[in-house]
Amino acid sequence: MRVLLLIFIATAIVFSSLPVLRCLRGRTLMDYKLWYDTGRHVLAGHEIYFFRSGKYDFMYPPPCAIFLAGASLLGQGGLILLLVAINSVAWFYSARLSAILAGGERGAKNVWLCTVPSLLVIVYIWSSYHLGQPNLVLLALILGAFVELRANHEILAGGLIAVAAAIKAFPVLAIVYLLYRRYWTAAASLIVTLAFLILVLPTPFRGFQRAWRDLEKWSSGMFKYTATSVGQRPMRSYTWKNQSLVSVGNRLLRHVDADAASAPHTPIHVNFADLRFPVVNAIVVGGALILGILFIAVMPARDMRTAESDAIEFALLLLLMLMITPLSFGYFFSWLMLPFAIPTQQLLTGKGSTILWWGLPTIALLALGLIFPRGAQLYGNTFLATLLLFIGLSVELLRFKRTGQTLAPALRP
Repeated sequence: MRVLLLIFIATAIVFSSLPVLRCLRGRTLMDYKLWYDTGRHVLAGHEIYFFRSGKYDFMYPPPCAIFLAGASLLGQGGLILLLVAINSVAWFYSARLSAILAGGERGAKNVWLCTVPSLLVIVYIWSSYHLGQPNLVLLALILGAFVELRANHEILAGGLIAVAAAIKAFPVLAIVYLLYRRYWTAAASLIVTLAFLILVLPTPFRGFQRAWRDLEKWSSGMFKYTATSVGQRPMRSYTWKNQSLVSVGNRLLRHVDADAASAPHTPIHVNFADLRFPVVNAIVVGGALILGILFIAVMPARDMRTAESDAIEFALLLLLMLMITPLSFGYFFSWLMLPFAIPTQQLLTGKGSTILWWGLPTIALLALGLIFPRGAQLYGNTFLATLLLFIGLSVELLRFKRTGQTLAPALRP
């Protein structure tokens, strides 16, 4: 494990150094520049949400801007150093928590269980560093919430999910799961904490009225879904970079430009049909409902739940959130870490049906995105890989539900 830790530290240093070097050489800073500028806007009392080229520059919830205000005090270089350091810590804990959820405390000491899931999503991890995106942080918070739920610490679990939702809104979808599983305290904690982060936390910096106006402007701008745009992504909503059910459904079933280029270009179309927007919406909603119903159908009863079944259930929730959130770009899929940890654990314990029948085809589909970066993603290879893994883990959880036995009895709590 010591050697593994050294390899992790070396890799994290390499990943972190590249954004820092870009800053020192005066090159493009990707989203790091936006984070710095947003933080400075907050400190100066300026507007956070304003239109430029037909969209918001900053598209995240108001509390995220408050967090960035403190980081921007360090200067542009200091902000980048802080964010890559946070990313590295989040990566470490995401790998560790995935191993704990999949294999118990012994799993956290297993070199393969800690390493393999990260290797399988290393491209998406690198993207988080390269672009300056917080999805590894969100993953660590959500996995921490799962661990706390399993330990019956519902207040803390709800609070962790709320912090994730305050940074980037889509983790709030987890509240549906909390309510269905009757985690009433966790759901209440999520709501109260999120309300505090959205309305109370910004008040000393923005004043209550302005904090409320920030929320109104953000929600009115982001909760938009039209034939040409989702939220504030008019040039990327239905392109190959977006691997959500909404985007893949629209570009395969409607005559929309699937290229992500912002400059004048020759449009690319990959649609198999040319349906009307409302018809595609009905298909997308129907697909999301089917996935949700399947998730509910394979859940074991409360008195049948074990540590292992919970790990599969949590992995399915992550996959479901990735697929049904309207915007799901490449770096989102670092969230596959836990779903990949489940079949890895089964393979290590001699129960490798999932990895053989579902995991390997999933990896093959994801690999197509490395060989044909745009060509494969035009047709939704990442979404289809996520869907395939969702089906495979659903089958595994259903098998557990039918037999009433765990696949690894030692994991019973």
